[in-house]
Parts: sequence; C-alpha cells; structure tokens
Amino acid sequence: MTSLATTSTTDIQPIRPSAISTKLAMALVLAALADWLLYGQRMGLSMVIFAIAVACASLLANHATLDFRRATIGGVIIALGLVPAVEELNTLSFLILVAALVIALLLATNPETTGLADRARALRNFLLFGPFRFFPDALQVFNMSAFTRGIALWLMPVVLSTVFVALFAAANPVIEQWVSLLNPKVIFEYVSVWRVLFWALMLALVWPFIQVRWRRRKVAVATEADVAAPPPLPPFVSPEFLGASTILRSLILFNLLFAAQSILDGIYLWGHVALPDNLTYASYAHRGAYPLIATALLAAAFVLVAMRPGGPAEKSKVIRPLVYLWVGQNVLLVASSILRLDLYVDIYMLTYWRIAAFIWMGLVALGLILIVARIVLDRSNEWLVGVNLIALAIVLYGCSLVNFDAFIANYNVAHSREASGKGLLVDINYLLTLGPQALPAIDKAILLRAGNPESCLVSRRDRLVEQQRQDLAWRSWGFRNWRLQHKLDAQATNQPAG
Repeated sequence: MTSLATTSTTDIQPIRPSAISTKLAMALVLAALADWLLYGQRMGLSMVIFAIAVACASLLANHATLDFRRATIGGVIIALGLVPAVEELNTLSFLILVAALVIALLLATNPETTGLADRARALRNFLLFGPFRFFPDALQVFNMSAFTRGIALWLMPVVLSTVFVALFAAANPVIEQWVSLLNPKVIFEYVSVWRVLFWALMLALVWPFIQVRWRRRKVAVATEADVAAPPPLPPFVSPEFLGASTILRSLILFNLLFAAQSILDGIYLWGHVALPDNLTYASYAHRGAYPLIATALLAAAFVLVAMRPGGPAEKSKVIRPLVYLWVGQNVLLVASSILRLDLYVDIYMLTYWRIAAFIWMGLVALGLILIVARIVLDRSNEWLVGVNLIALAIVLYGCSLVNFDAFIANYNVAHSREASGKGLLVDINYLLTLGPQALPAIDKAILLRAGNPESCLVSRRDRLVEQQRQDLAWRSWGFRNWRLQHKLDAQATNQPAG
C-alpha cells in the first residue's frame, strides 16, 4: 500500500454540526435587525449600529477559537473603522468599515495565516466565496440527525396544538378574531419580493462572519484506502413520537393554550365582561359548547396514549403534574361548555338534543376525572374502560326513568315569554311533537295565550289525547301513561265549567 501526497484546499475551521442551528438563528436575528435598521430607511448611524452588532455576533459565535491578544487588536481596528462612518456614511467610509470588519475577523480567527500573500489570498476567498456559503451550509441543517430528531419531537405537539387552536377558534369568537389576523393576505401586505431579496442578501453577507471558514492550501498525506473510503453517513435517529420528551413538550404547549381559553371564559363567560363589538353572549355561548367537548375528548385520548401503563412518561415526576394540570383544565373546559349550553337554553329553550348534550358533557367530565384516578391508582386502561361503562350504564338506567317529554315541555312553558315575561314565545308546535306527556304543558301554554288556540292546534291536541287513550289499553299500558291520565283527569275536574 503506497502513500499518496495530495494538495487540497481545506478549512481551518470545519463546520461543527452541533453549532450550525445556533449560528443560523444568530444570522436570522442579524437579518431581522438589518430589516429594522436599514430596509427602506436612510442609512447613517444605523449602519454603524448594524456593524457593531455583526462584530458582537461574530465574537460570540467564534469565541472558542479566539486569541485574546489578536482579538483586542481586531477590536481596535473595528473602532478605527467605525470613526469615518460615525462622522459621515458615504461610499468611502462604508468601504473602510467593511474592510475593518473583515481584517479584524482575519486577525482574530486565523492565527495560522501570517504572511502577506496568505492573508491576501484568505481575504480574496472570503470576499469572493463567503457570501455564497450561506445556503449550502443552511441546507446541511436538514441532514443532521439531531435536528431531524428535534423536528420529530416538536411535530406532534405543534400539530395537535394547531388542532386545538382550530377547535378553540370554532368555539370562541374572540380567538377566531385573533386567528383571523394570521390571514396570509394580512401577512403578505408586509412582505414583498424586494424585502425577501433583502433578507437573502443580508443572510449571505453576515454568514461568513458567523460561520468562519478561512481557506488555505494544505499538503496532506493519505493512503489509497483513505482516498477510496467514502465519508460516513450521519446516523439515523428514529423519531420518538410518543417519548417522554415529546409528551413533555406537548403538555407544556397544551397547558398554555388551554389556559388562554380558560382565561377568556373566565373574563367573558363567568365574569360577564362586555364582549367585543358584533358579538353577543348567545353566539359566544352557542358556538363553544360542542367544539370544546370535542377538544376535551381529543385531550382525553392523548392522555390515555401518553400515560399508557409501562410508557416512558407514566412515572415521570415532571410529566405527571402537567397531566393533572391539563386534565383539570379540561374539566374546567367541560364546566364552561355546560355553562355555555345552559345560557343558550335560557334563551332558546330546551330540546332533546340539548338534554343529551348536558348528559354527554357530564360523562366526559367524569371520564376525565376517572383518567386521573387511573393514573393515581396505577390501574390499567381496561379498568378505566370498565368503570366508564359502569358509569354509562348507571346514567342510561337513570335516563330511562326520567320523563323527558314532560320535563322539556314544562321547562319551555315555564321559561317562555308568556309565563316569565322574557325569552322567546313558547313553541307549541314543538311541544306537540313531544307526544301525550306534553299535554299538561300544552294546555297551560294555551291558557297563557288567552285560551284561544287555532283550530289546527286543537285538532293536533285532540290527536294526542286519542293517542293517550290508546296507550291506556292493557297491551300498551305503562305506569307513566297511567300517571298522566290521572293528571289530565284532575285538570279537567278543576277547570271551571264553560
């Protein structure tokens, strides 16, 4: 095996993958500062401030390789280069300022280049090739396993947070107004092609000062095996979508989002603070009930998956309190949903679907509490499913004993404008669809309307009376129908003869 002498162009400062993301962030900050100081503005002291910011960022990004004595000399050169620009920014003072920055950077970060020819060559390469290195270097970020793993860790938290924000926007008109401000049309009003090009130019110009790579010629001795061997590929790290890190990030984001929603409900729903223009409490209450229940169900599913028995987050002393806090916020969210529905019912009366929504919301709140109980008691998901099924069975059994037809009819009549002086007029047509059990409430509503029903209402009421009579036959007899008949007979007896 023979040795091969090769002459190649190498970098004194090779790219360190662990630092690229940080340096990229620094370059973006400098570009944003340039946008604020320079874009569309008359330049003067703003250019001096920007040059100082570039020098400080370069010092921070390359502090590990700096020699104190040479860095001090570089600082003096920069100070001297700033003086003409402070006096007046013109073409000459601008060129002096740029030269001072580049020479100071060369002295501070390239101690191995001592000869005049080497320094001239390094400066030439810096000025000619430096501005073209930003985009190739930035693309390397996406090939880093650490970066891709970081993206994977944030992917699920960000996606689910976006879903929650969408549900909150559907439930809360105030949040919807905030989200509408993110309309791309609004953003594009502040973005132009020239501004994008300005940012690209600034990133290209400041990047050589942040990611310093002085080029020099170096004679290297390599074996044939070394020449033939390809560079190793970066190791691939599988994303841990349900790992402890992902769950922790998710819970932090979720708690912040839910806290914002809870604060708004506390202000507008519980505190009765005046809503923004064009919003009514009826619309605020009605829109929120069902999307918030969907949010709570999605939250419960996430907790069940994240805190699965034997999972990486189950025993975490940091994650468990965040789970309890988030479940507590979800219970508060369900309570707000119940209050929203109650306010809506006060205005628009009661229906079967709204009663079902009340019951469903109560079951959701109970399910969330049972999830916490499962975590605290260290029980299995099978135990949780079994307890929820028992609760559902008890609720359904209780519902089977409740006369919802009569309850809805009596509630709507009692809260109608005819009876209470506020709210909506009673919808007798809806009451007639509830069946014979609504007959006492229908009769009361007719009396409240001065006892002069329309002929069509009378005929429909008579059909309900006939249906009730048929229900009393022994084959269709029921205790509820029997009680209704006794009530109707008592009402007929107490009515004055007409």
